[in-house]
Amino acid sequence: MIPYTVGVIVMVLVSHSSDRKLERRYHAAIPLVMGGIGLLLIGASHSPLTVIALLSLVAIGAYSWCAPFFALPCEFLTGSAVAAGVALINSIGNVGGFIGPYAIGVVISWTHDIHGAFALMGIPMLLSATGLMLLPKRVRTSSLVRNHTVGLSRCMSSH
Repeated sequence: MIPYTVGVIVMVLVSHSSDRKLERRYHAAIPLVMGGIGLLLIGASHSPLTVIALLSLVAIGAYSWCAPFFALPCEFLTGSAVAAGVALINSIGNVGGFIGPYAIGVVISWTHDIHGAFALMGIPMLLSATGLMLLPKRVRTSSLVRNHTVGLSRCMSSH
C-alpha cells in the first residue's frame, strides 16, 4: 500500500508542477529516472524498509511520467498529427505490453532469479528518460502562449 500511496501523491504533485511551469521534459524524465534506478537497485537490498522505499521510487516512476509525457505531442505536432502521434505512442506501448512480460519470463528462466527481471524493466525506463532529455527545450512556445491566451479569451467571452 505504501508505494502506491507515494506514487499517487507524487503523480498529482508532478502533474500540477508541470502544468504550472509549462515544462514537460524534466517532469516526465525525472520520474522515469527515479523508477529506473529503483528497479535496478531493488535486487541489491534484502531489507524490507529499503525494498519498500525502492518500490516507492518505482511507483513514482510508473505513474508520474504519464501526464507530462502525453502533453508533449501537443507541443510538437498540430492538427490530426497530434492524434496520429498519440496513436503511435499507444501502439508502441501495446507492443511493449506484449513483449515485456515474455522477456521477463525468459530472464527469470535463464537466471532463476527475479532481480535480473527487475533490472530488465529498469533499463527501458532509463532509456525513455534519455530520449525525453534529447527533445528540444522549446518548441512553439509563442504559439503555445498565444493559443492559451486565445483559449482563455474565448472562454471569458462566452460567459
